[in-house]
Amino acid sequence: MHYYIGIDDTDNLESRGTGHRARQLGIMLEAAEIARLICITRHQLLVHKDIPYTSHNSSACLLMECDPAKEEELTAFCRDFLLRESAPGSDAGLCIAAATAINHTIENWGTNAKKIVLDKPLAHELANFHNIFLEGLTGEKIGVIGALAAIGLRHAGNDGRVLWLPLLRETEGIFTSAELKNRLTVDRITTKEGTEIHNEDTIRADNWIRPVMRENKITLIVEKSEDDGQYKWQHVPKEYIKSISN
Repeated sequence: MHYYIGIDDTDNLESRGTGHRARQLGIMLEAAEIARLICITRHQLLVHKDIPYTSHNSSACLLMECDPAKEEELTAFCRDFLLRESAPGSDAGLCIAAATAINHTIENWGTNAKKIVLDKPLAHELANFHNIFLEGLTGEKIGVIGALAAIGLRHAGNDGRVLWLPLLRETEGIFTSAELKNRLTVDRITTKEGTEIHNEDTIRADNWIRPVMRENKITLIVEKSEDDGQYKWQHVPKEYIKSISN
């Protein structure tokens, strides 16, 4: 079964960010043979004077494959990890939900977290009603707001950029579209306008590939190469990805 793990506010100004902690957690869950890591996404939330945050107010969601019989073990492992690894002064929150527990109400929470100021009591009320694990672990524990938002946004499938896929950071070179999709488990490769490119088209990849979520599909966006000699397409620069995912 698919499980969504949302984490938020695990860092301080001197520590590594929540995305780094999410990658650590996913890899350790795999190493412990508790769950299989499918992907990790970053979700930008509202930046507002009434919302405490470290640098960008983003949260992360890990999508995992896990036997429901290991759900308690999964939860205990995630709690222990964040209690141990969250930075001093952080307000870490943890949310864990089976895919079947997430509905439009939780998705709307995620959407609202990008637009308005939300509060802890309502986050806990929603999680309890939908049988979703939600706990604040450090500091003021306001990270529960973003942690719940992360699973809602990821489940809705139209928000966030991908921080981790198998081989994502190790992939450099020239590939056909079909090769790149198979290597990275990307669902589709499109232009900025949303047109899918042909499987045989060639793409240059460097070490900052960041697919985004579109229509619940992991989507790599490319643009025409200035040099059609070796390859026809190149993935769009990180500035563009940040502009459509922040």
